[in-house]
Amino acid sequence: MNRTYGIAGVTAVVLATVLVGALGLRVSRTTSDFYVASRTVAPRLNAFAVSGEYLSAASFLGVAGLVLAQGVDMLWFPIGYTAGFLVLLVFVAAPLRRSGAYTLPDFAEARLESRAVRRVAGVLVVGIGWLYLLPQLRGAGLTLRLLTGAPGWLGALVVAAVVTAAVAAGGMRSITFVQAFQYWLKLTALLVPVLFLLLAWRADRAPAPVWDQRPVFHRSAEVRVDRPVTVTVREPVGVTVSGTVDGRTVHGVSLLLGEGPHRFGADTTVRFPAGAVVPLPDRTADRALAGWAEPLSSSREQHGLYATYGLILATFLGTMGLPHVVVRFYTNPDGRAARRTTVSVLGLLGAFYLLMPLYGMLGRLYAPDLLLTGDTDAVVLVLPQRLIGGAAGNLLGALVAGGACAAFLSTASGLTMSVAGVLAQDVLPTLGVRHFRLATLPAIAVPTAASALVGDLPVADAVGLAFAVSASSFCPLLVLGIWWRGLTPPGAIAGLLLGGGSALTAVTATIAGGADPGWPHTLLAWPAVWSVPVGFAAMILISLATRDRVPPGTATTMARLHLPEPPPPGPPPA
Repeated sequence: MNRTYGIAGVTAVVLATVLVGALGLRVSRTTSDFYVASRTVAPRLNAFAVSGEYLSAASFLGVAGLVLAQGVDMLWFPIGYTAGFLVLLVFVAAPLRRSGAYTLPDFAEARLESRAVRRVAGVLVVGIGWLYLLPQLRGAGLTLRLLTGAPGWLGALVVAAVVTAAVAAGGMRSITFVQAFQYWLKLTALLVPVLFLLLAWRADRAPAPVWDQRPVFHRSAEVRVDRPVTVTVREPVGVTVSGTVDGRTVHGVSLLLGEGPHRFGADTTVRFPAGAVVPLPDRTADRALAGWAEPLSSSREQHGLYATYGLILATFLGTMGLPHVVVRFYTNPDGRAARRTTVSVLGLLGAFYLLMPLYGMLGRLYAPDLLLTGDTDAVVLVLPQRLIGGAAGNLLGALVAGGACAAFLSTASGLTMSVAGVLAQDVLPTLGVRHFRLATLPAIAVPTAASALVGDLPVADAVGLAFAVSASSFCPLLVLGIWWRGLTPPGAIAGLLLGGGSALTAVTATIAGGADPGWPHTLLAWPAVWSVPVGFAAMILISLATRDRVPPGTATTMARLHLPEPPPPGPPPA
C-alpha cells in the first residue's frame, strides 16, 4: 500500500474520533455522565456502541489471519464471540442493569455486601482489561509498521495517547458516540473492499485455494523478511535472493533451495516463482496446513478437540464477564432496554463476521507469504494492493487501514474506561471526575509498556486468553450471584481466586512461553475446559459450607435484580 494513502486514512479516523468525542464532551457534566452516561443511552445507539467496542483488533485483523494460517477451525472464534451475547441475553443483561451498579466490583459488593469480594473482583477486572489491551496495542503497532515502516511501539503509543485524551475528556458519554460511529466505519471498511476483491478474484478466473496441502504462490511473489527466520522447504525451489541465506550474503543471486531447513537473515528479500510451495517457519511447519478445511483439525497443538472445546467455552462464557462489555449495559435506561440492546448486537455482529472467511480464503490465495514472515494478522491490510493495485488498491487499502485504526481505538477506549473506573473507585481516593481522569493514565500506560513483551502471539489468540480468564471468574460470579440465593462472600472469593486466578496464571505462562510442548502447553493455552468448572465448583462448595454467611439483604437484592422496573410516570391528569 502507498504510505501516503495509508497515513491519510489513519489520520482521518483519528481526527474523526476526536471530533465525535467532542460531541460527548459538551454534554458530560456529572459523575454519572462519566461512568454510565447517566443511564440514558437508547437501545439502538447502545447496540452500535457495544458492537463498536467489541469488534476489536482480534475481530478486524486476527480472525482473518488465523483462518489464513490454520483454516476453518478458527471460525470458532467469531461463532463464540457472537454466541456469547446470546448467553449474556438469557442470563445476565436485564438483571445486571437492574442492579444499579457502575462496574463489576460495584455489582459484587451490592450483591454480597462484602468489601473483600469487591477488592478481588477489582483486581480481576484490571487484569482482564490489561490482558485484553495487549493485542489491541500490538495490532496498532503492526498496522503502523506496515503503513509507515515505523517501529511497532510507536503505533501502540499513538493509540494510547488518543484513547487517553478521549476517555479523560468525556468519559462514557463521549465514548458512546465514538464507538457507535466506529462500528459503522469498521463494517464499511471491510464490506466495500471485499466486494471489489471478489470481483478481482472472479476476473482472475476464480481460483480455488489448496484445501488439504501447504499453500502455494498463486503468482510470482517477492517476500521481504524483516527478522531472522528458519524455514522448512518440502520441495526444491529456485529463488532469487538479496540478503543473507544460510549464512551467505548474496545480492540478486538465483539459488536452488533444496529440501530441508534454510535460514534467512534480517532484511532479506526472496523472490519465489508462481506455483512454488510456501516454505514455513519451524514453529508452524507441522501445524494446521494439512487439515486446513477441517473444523476440528487434529493438528492444532496436537490436541485439536480439547483446544476447540477450550475455545468454545472461553468465548461462549467469557463475553458476560468482559468489563468493557458489561459496563455498557449499565448505561441503558432499564432491564428491558438492556435486552433489546443485546438482541440488536447479535445481528450487528453476525453481519460483520460473515466477511472474515472471505478475507482468510483470499489471503490463502494471494498473500501466502505472510505465513513465511509470520505477519498473518496483516492479511486484511495487504489484500487490496495484492488483488487490485494502483490508485484503486491504495484507496481501498487506506479505507481498511482506517477501519483497523477504528478497531484499536474503540476497543481500547472501552477497556481503558472500565479499568479507569475501577482504579478511580477502588485505588485512588474517590473524588469524582477528577480522579477518574487521573486513573486513565495507569489504565493505558501499563499495557502499553507491556505490549513489547507479547512477542509474536497472534492477536486473536491473545484475546482468547482474556476470554478464558473472564469465563473462569466473572461468569460463575454473575450466573450464581444473579440466580442463586445461597452464594456467600467466602464462596465468591474462593471461586474468583481459584477459577480466575488459575486461568490468569495459565495464560501468563502461555504468553511468557514457559510451558513445555504437548499437553502442558495445551492445558495452559486453553484453560477454560478446567478453570471454568473450578470456578463454579469452588463458589458452590464453599458457599454450601458457609451457609451462615449468606448476606442478610439477599432477599431484597434478588427482588431488585428480577422484578421488572415500574413504568415511567405518565403525564399529569388534565
